[in-house]
Amino acid sequence: MTISTIKAKGISVSVDLTVGHLADMVIDRDGRQLKPLHRAPWVDAPETLPKDLPQGTVRLSGDFLCAPFSRSDVEDAPLHGWPANSAWDVVDSAATVDGWRAVFRLRHKVMGASVDKILTLRDDHPFLYQEHVFSGGHGAISVAHHPMTAMTNGGRLAFSPKRFAATLDDPLEPDPARGRFMLAYPARSADLSRFPAAGGGTLDLAEYRMDDRREDFITLVEADHGGPGWTALARQAEEDLVLVLKNPAELPITMLWFSNGGRDYAPWSGRHRGVLGIEDGRAAVGHAASIGDNWLKREGVATAFALGRGVSFRHVIGAMPLSGGEPPQGVTTANGRMRLAAGGWTREVPFDSGFLRIGQPAAS
Repeated sequence: MTISTIKAKGISVSVDLTVGHLADMVIDRDGRQLKPLHRAPWVDAPETLPKDLPQGTVRLSGDFLCAPFSRSDVEDAPLHGWPANSAWDVVDSAATVDGWRAVFRLRHKVMGASVDKILTLRDDHPFLYQEHVFSGGHGAISVAHHPMTAMTNGGRLAFSPKRFAATLDDPLEPDPARGRFMLAYPARSADLSRFPAAGGGTLDLAEYRMDDRREDFITLVEADHGGPGWTALARQAEEDLVLVLKNPAELPITMLWFSNGGRDYAPWSGRHRGVLGIEDGRAAVGHAASIGDNWLKREGVATAFALGRGVSFRHVIGAMPLSGGEPPQGVTTANGRMRLAAGGWTREVPFDSGFLRIGQPAAS
C-alpha cells in the first residue's frame, strides 16, 4: 500500500494511492485534534475477506470519487468505477506560499477520459479543497463524492435548503436475514423532519441515533437558493462539527447513507456502526440509469456530465470543534470567510469563498 500525505498549517490529508481514497484527515484547531473521516474496520486488519469484493470496499476509507456512481453498467468496471477501485499516481505535490497543492492522476481511463484529482490545503483553513478534472473522453459520466464520517454516540444534521428527499424503489437490504432498514421505500417528503418510516409514522432525517440499527439510503435534491450546498453534522461524543460543501450547479443532489450495523454479512458483519456517508453527486443509481431516463431527470435534475470538452467539479470537506451538539442553521461564505449561525451562536472561520465557483455555470 502506498500513502501520500500533504500538509499545511493545522491540517493534513493522506491519500491511499492504491484506490484513490482519502485514508486520513487530521485537523488541529483550538488545541484539539479532529479526525472527521471514517476508515472501515477491516482495512489493514489481519482477516480474510470475501473474494468477490471490489477493491474500493476492501480499502473503504474517507472519501473517494465515484465515476460512475454505483453500477458500472455501460463501461466494464467495479462498483463506483475505476476511480474508486484502482491506482492513482502523484503528478505533482509541493508546498505553496500559503499551504500545499497536490495533483493525482488515475491510471485507468474513464470512458476514454483521463482523470485528475487536485487537492489543496491552506494554512489555518480547517478544510480540504478538492477538484476533479476529466479531460477528453466520449459519452457521459455520472459522478459523486463519497465522504464518510463515523460517530460513537450519534449526532445532529443540518442542510442547505432542499426541494425534497426521496428513497429508491427498494431498500439496500430487503432481506431480513441479511440486514435491516428504517425508511419507507419508495417514499418522498418535502419536510426532512418527517420522512415516512418503514413501520409507519415518520423519522427525522436530521437525527442520527446509535440505537437505530439500519442500512438506509436517501437522496436530497437541492433547492434553488443561490448559495453553496452544504451538510453539517454535529457529532455528539466527538464534540465537533463536520462540514461538506458543494456547488449545486455542479453536484445537484446529496445522497445520505446511514450505515449503522444494518448489514449482517461479511465484511460488514454488524460492526460498521455510526457511519454516515454524505455523497454529493450528479448521478442516478447506475451509469446506464444516469445517462438514460430516470426519476431525477424528470424532476429537472442533471444526472451526468457530457465528456469531450473538459469537465471539472469542486468539493470541500472540513471540521471544527463544537460544544453543545447543535449544527448551524445557516452557512454563508464571502470575503475569505465562512460564517456559521445557529439560534444561540455564530462563528467565522477562514474559507476560500471563491473556490466553489457559486454563480458560475457548470458544464453540461
